[in-house]
Amino acid sequence: MTSVGITTRKFTRTKEDFACGHCGAVVRGNGYTNHCPVCLWGKHVDVNPGDRAHACKGMMEPAGLEQKNGEFRIIHRCVKCKAEKKNKVAENDNMDIVSAL
Repeated sequence: MTSVGITTRKFTRTKEDFACGHCGAVVRGNGYTNHCPVCLWGKHVDVNPGDRAHACKGMMEPAGLEQKNGEFRIIHRCVKCKAEKKNKVAENDNMDIVSAL
């Protein structure tokens, strides 16, 4: 919280490679990578983007797509705790799967 009572989002750039927990693809992270570009699944690891502080660790299913201000975002839903997060579509995402959402 700031002094005027507004919650701010903190972002920590965490550059790491990972193996997708859904399809097994090896993903090279760029510090902004939060889901697999092959299958679009992610993992519920962050409280604030990049902090890796969430205890859930459930898999995040690509559950939908929204467009806001000309930008597309994937709606991810945790299969464990049902939390939802929105993540920007990345240049290297599988556009066939993005279109199917």
